Amino acid sequence: MTSAVHLQHYIDGAWLDGDGSPITSTNPAHPEETVAQGLQAGAAEVDKAMAAAAAAKRDWARTPAHERGAVLLRAAAVLEQQAEAWGLELAREEGKTAAEGQGEVLRAAQILRYYGNDGDRTAGEIFSSPRRGEKILVTRKPLGVIGVVTPFNFPIAIPAWKIAPALAYGNTVVWKPASTVPLLAMRLAQALEAAGLPHGVLNLLIGPGSIGSAIVEHPALDGLTFTGSTGVGRRLAAEAAARGIPVQAEMGGKNAAVVLADADLELAAEQVMLGAFRSTGQKCTATSRLIVAESIADQFLDTLAERASSLTVGDPTDPAVAMGPVVNDAARKSILDGISTALAQGAELVAGGTAYDDGLLASGYFVPPTILELPADRQLDVWTEELFGPVLSVRRATSTEQAFQLANDSEFGLSAALFTQDVTRALDAIDDLDVGILHVNSESAGADPHVPFGGAKKSGYGPKEQGAAAKEFFTHTTTVYLRGGEAKA
Repeated sequence: MTSAVHLQHYIDGAWLDGDGSPITSTNPAHPEETVAQGLQAGAAEVDKAMAAAAAAKRDWARTPAHERGAVLLRAAAVLEQQAEAWGLELAREEGKTAAEGQGEVLRAAQILRYYGNDGDRTAGEIFSSPRRGEKILVTRKPLGVIGVVTPFNFPIAIPAWKIAPALAYGNTVVWKPASTVPLLAMRLAQALEAAGLPHGVLNLLIGPGSIGSAIVEHPALDGLTFTGSTGVGRRLAAEAAARGIPVQAEMGGKNAAVVLADADLELAAEQVMLGAFRSTGQKCTATSRLIVAESIADQFLDTLAERASSLTVGDPTDPAVAMGPVVNDAARKSILDGISTALAQGAELVAGGTAYDDGLLASGYFVPPTILELPADRQLDVWTEELFGPVLSVRRATSTEQAFQLANDSEFGLSAALFTQDVTRALDAIDDLDVGILHVNSESAGADPHVPFGGAKKSGYGPKEQGAAAKEFFTHTTTVYLRGGEAKA
């Protein structure tokens, strides 16, 4: 058994113990194993971190973009060097497989590299003036001190896609990660420290949800970026809006995959399985709803049931395992309760659904990959509520129009997947499906650093993340009317 890592906070360039209550990060596959432990941050640490970020923001904003980017590029190199070791730690702390954990660390490095090179991209615009001897420049400036609040499910990639653009565009950061995954937060901060990030530019606070509220309420805050549950996101957004603080929030998802009769069924089955069960379904973009054409439904569900039943579930550090545990016991109980409720309401069990009762799978926080077919004549809670686990709810559609209506039957609109060989149907989906991300013939999950990420409807609030879209949140414009005087000989 690996010894537990000592958790500390990173404030103004120094690693410090907190003055709050103890915090322990355990292995969800082996709950008796402590991965990391320490003391949580308290009010004093919040004040120190905000003060450090406020003190550093002018110098960092005035640092040339290429110098800021060079720090991110050096940090990316650290992540690449440590990908295997930190990916294994990620698997032990969060529960996704070691291969997925390593891939996530490398994705964080990719994000840092994308924004590390931002100094080579457009920095502003020049417009013609209606007046002689004048140019109109539109320049961009950082907001200032950015509060960053991140979830457990991607403990290094999601922080990277918020922190990297924040830093690249000249902001300073006070970051509160999910308290269930503090170790990978420390690793990202260590990479940026090793890359030479100036003191105070990034500050890490490990602690309970009240730390996020304290950051939002702090007078030094200039902007807030959040990813997490819809309830928490709406509350923090309301608190920030009441103070005139701009907010970027990525919240819930209840993402649908639509499989039409003409689809490549082998491809569709593979991708639906990946979307539903990779990362144990703990993705905001995971496929949690499936709409399948009536004419192929029996065949397709038989294929999915066979694949789900043969999926290897176990310790995520085992290379043979395809799906690990959910993050903690509370999540496990909530997901199993959601399955039981669906069955009581009339769902038919296609695969999984029963809690493990023996060995590692019973002692750890494991949930079987579960597929539920829902009745056509009534709405079930599992169709609308986000369980955030390996549960796929299925409904049949008798037409493409009905399939698209069912896909849109959600208050959320983060992502969707469509499987068809008909380009006309794909074009219709672009117009008809109200989502921020649409995949055609690939799983609903996935994000790339050079294109916008975010949802429609109640899945998102404020500007999109990643790509050039991130600049819309992390900077504001200054329109400059530039005019000279009379030329002198």
